[in-house]
Amino acid sequence: MITIESLQYRNLAIDALTIKPGITTIIGANGSGKTTFLKLCAGIAVPDSGTILIDNVSPRETEIGWVNEFPDRNILFVNVIDEIASPLRFRHVSCDKIDQMVKVSADALGISYLLNRKIHELSGGEKVLVSLAAALVHRPMMLVLDEYDSHLDARWSDMIGQVIRTSGAEYIIRCTQQMDTAIDSDYLLFFYSGRILYQGTPERVFSFLKGTAYYPFLRGSCQ
Repeated sequence: MITIESLQYRNLAIDALTIKPGITTIIGANGSGKTTFLKLCAGIAVPDSGTILIDNVSPRETEIGWVNEFPDRNILFVNVIDEIASPLRFRHVSCDKIDQMVKVSADALGISYLLNRKIHELSGGEKVLVSLAAALVHRPMMLVLDEYDSHLDARWSDMIGQVIRTSGAEYIIRCTQQMDTAIDSDYLLFFYSGRILYQGTPERVFSFLKGTAYYPFLRGSCQ
């Protein structure tokens, strides 16, 4: 379980929240606290007060894969293969094992053809896929994704959704502006002005959001 208690950070305030294993998706307007929440979950930011614990351990002591909304901010290296391999090299994994794991991660996302390319040659969507491959290559316990699908078309988003669900990560926390992505979640959080206004299954949360921009029209209504 992820347990959050008395959390305060900038404009974000959460009295208590429990997140079970599975896919939890955050939706809401820009400035509502979504990215701030993800950074706290990933251990990139530390709460001003209160706690976040992942199976009773702090985020900074947990294996986490992170993908930024802006792929250039996620990337550290010049070459695609070095970027995907970097989490393993930082952990001093053997070269043979790195080669094997990079191939598996790239194959899962259908980007093996990019391995010998330079990062600056890639499109925005391709950079997202490389960032996701790097986030998944070390098989993290938790995957945190900040609007990763904003650079992807529907076909790629659907494919990546399947990769994410079968990745082996126990917890997947993501935010998206695509409600037809959000509906494919185990749990949904709707943020408003730094607070969680609605939470529950997608069916429950979307029942409060009919007639708004936060409703999945393309795949049918949530009854």
